[in-house]
Amino acid sequence: MHGTSLPGGPDTQREASAEAVIAWAVREFGPWMAVASSMQDTVLAHLVAKQLPWVDVLFGDTGYHFAETIGTRDAAELSLDVNVVDVRPELTVAEQDAKHGARLYERDPEQCCAMRKVAPMRKALRNYEAWATGLRRGEASTRRNAPLITWDEKNQVVKINPLAGWTDEQVDAYAAANGLIVNPLLDDGYPSIGCAPCTQRVEAGADKRSGRWAGRDKVECGLHA
Repeated sequence: MHGTSLPGGPDTQREASAEAVIAWAVREFGPWMAVASSMQDTVLAHLVAKQLPWVDVLFGDTGYHFAETIGTRDAAELSLDVNVVDVRPELTVAEQDAKHGARLYERDPEQCCAMRKVAPMRKALRNYEAWATGLRRGEASTRRNAPLITWDEKNQVVKINPLAGWTDEQVDAYAAANGLIVNPLLDDGYPSIGCAPCTQRVEAGADKRSGRWAGRDKVECGLHA
């Protein structure tokens, strides 16, 4: 973990509250920490901004988002004490279509995610020493063992997951109690929201991430894998 650890040692990480993890991160990194947000909700951005006002919130603007996601992004910028930073790919959608062919997300979703999500975020993170993400253990099997704090080898920064142990109910309750903006698609059959071409509504009772890259053996974009 790049020489840092949560006070009390790694064995206490699963018990630490989100507020305690954020407080530690703010002490360690201050303005050299950013928050990553998909704009599914604004819970993590709100939690961090309470302790680090005007923190940079990195939004991966892939060019393929739902209008509702862009609206959530705009509302977050207006309603929270944060600085939303649009992290964009090197190529526009039109330029990518011209270079790699239209609908790359259908033919090679791994490459599309790598170019439009992973590479731009990796470049953006060069400006920071740590990033906080909204990753939660209950979201997918690939995230079941997510630690609160770890060293992100791929991006060469400390990765902080303050909400790792939170349930959907805790996220919903915090958002409601604090009057926070949430993506309206959450109430329209989209419990997990990514790019519009690769996200479908989910049937009641189905796995919440089953609408992401439906029909494919793919559950992560690559940012957290």
